[in-house]
Amino acid sequence: MSDIIIKEVKTKKDLDRFIQFNYDLYKGNDCAVPELYTDLKATFSPEKNASLEFCDFRLFTAERDGKTVGRVAAIINRRANETWNTRNVRFGWIDFIDDYNVSAMLLDTVAQWGKAQGMDTMQGPMGFIDFDREGMLIEGFDRIGTMSTHYNYPYYPEHMERYGLEKEIDWMERKVMAPAEVPEKFARIAQIAAKRSNLHIKKLKSMKEVHEKGYGKKIFDLINESYAPLFGYSRLSDKKIQQLIDTYLPLIDLRMQTLIMNEKEELVCVGLSMPSIVHALQKSGGKLFPFGWWHLLKSLKWKHEDCVELLLVAVRPDYQGKGVNAMLFNDLIPIYAKMGFKWAETNPQLEDNFQSAAQWEYLENEVIKRRRCFHMPLG
Repeated sequence: MSDIIIKEVKTKKDLDRFIQFNYDLYKGNDCAVPELYTDLKATFSPEKNASLEFCDFRLFTAERDGKTVGRVAAIINRRANETWNTRNVRFGWIDFIDDYNVSAMLLDTVAQWGKAQGMDTMQGPMGFIDFDREGMLIEGFDRIGTMSTHYNYPYYPEHMERYGLEKEIDWMERKVMAPAEVPEKFARIAQIAAKRSNLHIKKLKSMKEVHEKGYGKKIFDLINESYAPLFGYSRLSDKKIQQLIDTYLPLIDLRMQTLIMNEKEELVCVGLSMPSIVHALQKSGGKLFPFGWWHLLKSLKWKHEDCVELLLVAVRPDYQGKGVNAMLFNDLIPIYAKMGFKWAETNPQLEDNFQSAAQWEYLENEVIKRRRCFHMPLG
């Protein structure tokens, strides 16, 4: 272990090495989908990431003979700790070569920093907030990732378990086949739900509605309310919401988004989806320039892939379990069929979120990936 040096990221050059390591480690891997370099730099910038208003963090790389062999982020989300009455230090953005000495030293570094800050438990992989990539892949290593999830080699979880980390919770990702028509039972539930709860579908027509009529803010306020009970969730601030609206909503095809309103025109459910851009991201190598932007634009606008990514579904708590999800997909399935999508892939969903799992009951689906959050007490 003496030939491995742990170095804290302090300079722009250090940060470049931290980010670049993942690209180098997974270069040529058919299943790994790179994050955009510019997005990652913004993620670690207090000026560009409002989550850092309530998160403390340190970034570290592991070096051997002048070469980077591992990296990790140590994170304390103060808002999450206050919400859940915990003292957790998170590890995230963890990557390493298949050398246990490297992974152990990275985890030791996170544990030591966390203990120095008064934390009593280490958990991860997790990001600053739930909208960051989180969880370590433990099943589905032969499947290509999505735009919002990490890929990792099979030896990663083996290192975690050897270190003494144990399962805290798992997320599952599903492949859902896109039927040519809405299943009859699905359509019937949607009709009953709409009539019983006096609900109707709203489709946004322009980004002007998102901004000037406040629908962007309404969507994320609903997410805050509906996701509040979920594992590790910390409320998005108004500043972070605005950053998400400005960064990601302009990329979304409004045909593939569905809002459900009640008789008071209150938003009670939202479903956001978009064409998969994983192959475009692979072609870009995580860089927008010189030609990465072209691959992404082509995939989004003109020649989309066969897969649609189901980014999120949020239902107001008092409307959960009332068939509202059926209304959502009763609207979206014909749109997916018309656009030529053959299947959808969900974002990671908590294994104990049974209401979320139930929404796929009437559609052909299978769990294709599982990822895990590990934890251990800090002695």
